[in-house]
Amino acid sequence: MIRFLDLVFSFIGLLLGFPIFLTLFIIGLFDTGSPIFKQKRVGRYKKPFTLVKFRTMNVDTASVASHLASSSSITKFGHFLRKTKLDELPQLWNVLKGEMSLVGPRPGLFNQEELTQERGERGVYSVRPGITGLAQINEIDMSTPKLLAETDRKMIDELNLSSYFKYIFLTLAGKGSGDRVK
Repeated sequence: MIRFLDLVFSFIGLLLGFPIFLTLFIIGLFDTGSPIFKQKRVGRYKKPFTLVKFRTMNVDTASVASHLASSSSITKFGHFLRKTKLDELPQLWNVLKGEMSLVGPRPGLFNQEELTQERGERGVYSVRPGITGLAQINEIDMSTPKLLAETDRKMIDELNLSSYFKYIFLTLAGKGSGDRVK
């Protein structure tokens, strides 16, 4: 049922959100010259996939977890995108393709070895990664790998239709702030 809802919501979101996507893309062209950000992430069963987002940092920023990046690398428009969470919108494409879910553990980077190990020990990779979830609404980011993996496991164990809609609603209402930048 959740996969069906992911398909329906991501398709509708992409369709209705197209004017917003186009506007953000054009503004992003003026901001960084390269408004779309693509990065290899750890997916379901540890299979790599390419995550798509709107770029919030300078093009030459190192490919590291957000909490390891410098806040000076975030552009002015990037601050707006992060604050409003609009940088996440292109991930609806990842959801539609089946690489992600709307609700699930945030996909990590392959160089986040401690996080990958903690999640592996808890079976977190048995589900699709998500745009939002329990950790995100509680502002638990990838800077605390063990706590994040434990929270991801708790969410997976307790996930049902009610909590699926709850996490989406709380995210849309502005709960959580995403990954911190130093």
